Amino acid sequence: MEIRSNSQEETIALAEKIAANVKEGMVITLKGDLGAGKTTFTKGIGKGLGIKKAISSPTFTIMKIYQGNMPLYHIDAYRLEEHFQDLGFEEYINGDGLCVVEWADFIEEILPKERLAISIDYEGDSARKITLTPIGEAYEALVKEL
Repeated sequence: MEIRSNSQEETIALAEKIAANVKEGMVITLKGDLGAGKTTFTKGIGKGLGIKKAISSPTFTIMKIYQGNMPLYHIDAYRLEEHFQDLGFEEYINGDGLCVVEWADFIEEILPKERLAISIDYEGDSARKITLTPIGEAYEALVKEL
């Protein structure tokens, strides 16, 4: 499914809708160039989960945990490039909350096969093409709710 977003507010609203239908243990991966809106999308997820704390990019801390209606595990794998073996991500990826992974390509081998893969591509200064690719029945149902 492809969706066009014309602003950060529209991107956040889409992410909120997705968050309203996620279940514990789900994984969302975000792909896109630097500045495309991956963290903005995650802010919308957090808003939809009732998280009050400001969500920021975990590029330098690798992972941040936020508490809302369920835990949000926000991982940014940009700086990892195959150096993640002993970081214990599996307990969060298979955990009791929602796991959102930016730059998931760098930790592909520990990610579950079933997930919602999201690609965010530039289509101008503030416009983005957001492609939702559900992998697995639970994720197909999630996308149908939009």
